[in-house]
Amino acid sequence: LIPALCFCFLDFADLPAGERVLSSFFQSVTTRTAGFNSRDLTQMTGAGQALMVILMLIGGSPGSTAGGMKTTTAAVLLTEAISVFRQKDETVIFRRRIEEGVIRQAAAILILYLTLAITGALIISSLEGLGPGICLFETASAIGTVGLTLGITTKLGLVSRCILMFLMFFGRVGGLTLIYAVTFRRKYVPSKYPQEKITVG
Repeated sequence: LIPALCFCFLDFADLPAGERVLSSFFQSVTTRTAGFNSRDLTQMTGAGQALMVILMLIGGSPGSTAGGMKTTTAAVLLTEAISVFRQKDETVIFRRRIEEGVIRQAAAILILYLTLAITGALIISSLEGLGPGICLFETASAIGTVGLTLGITTKLGLVSRCILMFLMFFGRVGGLTLIYAVTFRRKYVPSKYPQEKITVG
């Protein structure tokens, strides 16, 4: 609902009321994984395109065919942040406590997706001489397996296309799957290192 309202006031204000509402809702849903667009994305505002990047990175829900980090990952991290702000010892959603391991996995997935999307965008921007914003849109679309583009995909060189293909493969297989596939099973160690308190923020 929030992205639809943003699109409604940012990008589709010149449309008739009914078409404006439909376009706003459609564009907020299609960024999850569908890859359709009813409007020219190159004519959208920078804020609208940035919002689409966020939606593509989040993606759909677990168990669906959608790519991205998944809505539950974003929900867990958002709830964890709220718990920190409220100085709560535990993260609780709908009267259910979220275990620490799930929070750590969600944080790892977020960092992994952001790192791959931003790094890929910077490399493509450097190779092709394009703005980092438009390149980030393409890499977010690739890693989220969405299929939306601002029209530069066919003009990219071989290396840039290979980067997008890798991101598509990674986004389809999933972050945790690849992490577990390339790492060895952790061995249990009875001892622990001394704890260090670090100031953050």
